Amino acid sequence: MKSIILSGGSGTRLWPLSREYYPKQYVHFIPGEYSLFQKTFDRCLRLADGNVSDIFIVSNDHQKFLIMGQLEELGIDFPSENILIEPAPKNTLPAITFGIREILGKIRRSGGADQDETVAVFPSDHVIAKEDTFLETISNAAPAAAGHLVTFGIVPGKPHTGYGYISPGLPVEDCAGVFNVRAFHEKPSLENAVKFLSSGYLWNGGIFLFNASVFVEELKEYAPEVYDAFFSASDDKFSPEEAYETVPNISIDYGVIEKSEKVAVAGLDAGWNDLGSFDSFYDEFGNLADADKNVVVGGELMPIDSKGNLVCARDKLVSLIGVSDLIVVDTDDSLLIATRENSQNVKNVVKKLKEQNNPKAEFHTHVYRPWGSYRILNEADTYKIKELIVLPGKKLSSQLHHHRSEHWAVVMGTARVTLNGKVSDLARGESTYIPKETVHRLENPGPGILKIIESQIGDYCGEDDIVRFDDDWGRK
Repeated sequence: MKSIILSGGSGTRLWPLSREYYPKQYVHFIPGEYSLFQKTFDRCLRLADGNVSDIFIVSNDHQKFLIMGQLEELGIDFPSENILIEPAPKNTLPAITFGIREILGKIRRSGGADQDETVAVFPSDHVIAKEDTFLETISNAAPAAAGHLVTFGIVPGKPHTGYGYISPGLPVEDCAGVFNVRAFHEKPSLENAVKFLSSGYLWNGGIFLFNASVFVEELKEYAPEVYDAFFSASDDKFSPEEAYETVPNISIDYGVIEKSEKVAVAGLDAGWNDLGSFDSFYDEFGNLADADKNVVVGGELMPIDSKGNLVCARDKLVSLIGVSDLIVVDTDDSLLIATRENSQNVKNVVKKLKEQNNPKAEFHTHVYRPWGSYRILNEADTYKIKELIVLPGKKLSSQLHHHRSEHWAVVMGTARVTLNGKVSDLARGESTYIPKETVHRLENPGPGILKIIESQIGDYCGEDDIVRFDDDWGRK
């Protein structure tokens, strides 16, 4: 079984834990545990019997290196051609179609001609508590994929107004637990959600299983503009950029699933949570609650007459006095305080930050790069101080800056520095100065971590003041 992992979302409802350039699927909410993306990949690997080439990941350009880094953490040697980069975000139907096209193309290039490949589609940011049950449900529904687009409906634990619902109809022949879909329902009122729950309706979870040929047939029938964008050109002439210029912004639900007469649903009861808000975050980590139902994920809480609060504070002590049902999220550069009932409105904070061109909507102070990471220690209009961590054998791009000079001081490891073509090695305690307009490069030639303190001074210290000449990862 092949899998497509959709991993391009920004997770704005979990700001400030989740940012555009480091969204929730990559966050290690509990130190030492896998991220949601890593857990999703591990489940796909089990479905593929350990064959990493059967997994395809659809994402965007600025998350590509997060994906590579997280797979390296798992010890996975993943084929780079299986990371499909969307030129623009156009919702789930183009993303899935892009994945299907590449799967079929890979089969053709290897000499195959069979389009009856079973493909599962998974969002990368879902929590699955019962993984064995999850994988068994997916596998058991595979026979139905020969003639149906199978979606997996989440068995609801309570009435919820934030999800669409699916009404199961008659059973699919010779496939236990799979039913033809009677109807889809938009997000309901609370009154209707209660009725849906009592009628056996399921939440629409955005997980799919189908044979590639069935998907392509239904795509051509119900979303011909998407079909044409991806399948009108031959393999040697296909351009993702051209396809995404013409393809509409449309979800698989609106484009195909809610129109097709070949849609079936299987109930999924595997401890699912989409972490779509801090309220669902509170539910997911409820096992950490104290006697007063306060949930602490990172940090330390001293509550006095306080109940039902969610606290995420990393290494800090938080004291709450006489408050209930609050969300308190503290990071290096931002603090969020909200009532749990307003948790869905966190996305409005991100919207305002973007309107103000505030980088806190996109970046943490700790930013991951393909060569390692950096952390902003201090900054103002005319200076910025960073801690750089360069992984063994990695190097930054050859680059220059128009608006700032830099000073590098080595605090751990050995730094190989190239300034205008001249190479020198710096040991711990040594430093060098890089004037603006100077072509320079930093490399870690050693077997351990290289740690640098970088001091920038100039009239502008933004991350876009970089002119790259050579880069191991093809960045411009």
